[in-house]
Amino acid sequence: MCIKQSVGEGGNNDKGDVRTVQLLLNMNSGRGEFVCALVTDGLWGPGSRTALKRYQELQGIAQSKTVSANDDTIKALRAGLPSTIGTATLWAVLIHATGAKVEAFRQPILDVFARYKIDTPLRQAHFLAQIAHESGCLLYTEEIASGSAYEGRKDLGNTQSGDGKRFKGRGLIQLTGRANYRQYGQACGRDFELKDAPTLVSTDPFLAVDVAGWFWDSRKLNTYADKDDVKEVTRRINGGLNGLDDRITYLTRAKWLLGL
Repeated sequence: MCIKQSVGEGGNNDKGDVRTVQLLLNMNSGRGEFVCALVTDGLWGPGSRTALKRYQELQGIAQSKTVSANDDTIKALRAGLPSTIGTATLWAVLIHATGAKVEAFRQPILDVFARYKIDTPLRQAHFLAQIAHESGCLLYTEEIASGSAYEGRKDLGNTQSGDGKRFKGRGLIQLTGRANYRQYGQACGRDFELKDAPTLVSTDPFLAVDVAGWFWDSRKLNTYADKDDVKEVTRRINGGLNGLDDRITYLTRAKWLLGL
């Protein structure tokens, strides 16, 4: 399921749903005679109307001014999706992200898929669903709180004054505490205690994604993704089941887009 409500003339036209249909039309460009390069602004206007009409004509689908989940148009658009993950596919999964964010994080995400063997559609769907929830679709790469609550937390390795703020949560799956920064630094060849600024884990897209991949690998989350066990994946990331419904929504979306 990729859209929740109707899209088109007289449709509900939720902005995320409209952007999804625009992205689907763009991803089908080049299929037969269909050519499409819509601005994916989430607004249903003349360009989107024309593209939909042309697509339906070329596919031999009964023309309608609106589309809805699982109708013939949506089914045909899904059948024409590319087999590889590109910017448009990522944006369709992380639908509330900005285009600039998706472009900035596309290659880091693909690199992490290869580095940590997140190499099947099911593994990728689970990973994308979790980072979508954890980061608010790439909006947050650093926790909003100051980190002062972690001051003096010896269980996190915060033994020096200022460690709470210095080693606050960062990354698409947040890294928190001096001890965890040390452990991740050893894994990625960085020294966040003496040489490299801890803030890089949030400001450098490659590190922000890589730390999520490192966490995923170190907790053996591919094992649970292979079992399609979203609850256990969530527990090992969150410590509980906070936000489970939202994670499942993104997982369902990612599976649909990745052909599962």
